[in-house]
Amino acid sequence: MARILLAEDDDSLRSFLAMNLGRAGHDVDAFGDGDAAWEALERGVYDLLLTDIVMPGLDGIELARRGADVDPAMKIVFITGFAAVALSQAHKAPKEAKVLSKPFHLKDLVAEVERVMAA
Repeated sequence: MARILLAEDDDSLRSFLAMNLGRAGHDVDAFGDGDAAWEALERGVYDLLLTDIVMPGLDGIELARRGADVDPAMKIVFITGFAAVALSQAHKAPKEAKVLSKPFHLKDLVAEVERVMAA
């Protein structure tokens, strides 16, 4: 089981992912914008940051950078329709971060979370 911080601005997707990751045995705290997610990262310890890239307030790449500075051991997975942006060196996303491109199947997300946590 992993403690996951989920940052996703789409309400229905956020609820769906949080519910199903919870059913898979993970403890999930979900937020609708990068600013609220950052406040949670400052206050708590998470095994995994699962974040969209484009969202209100702090974007997912900056959230991941700050999160990696606070806790270098925290794993990071971007869930996004903008995979090329996440992988761009110009954006300086954390090197170890993984990218899961939207749309994705729930089983693929759960499998990726398991792979990342096992690494």
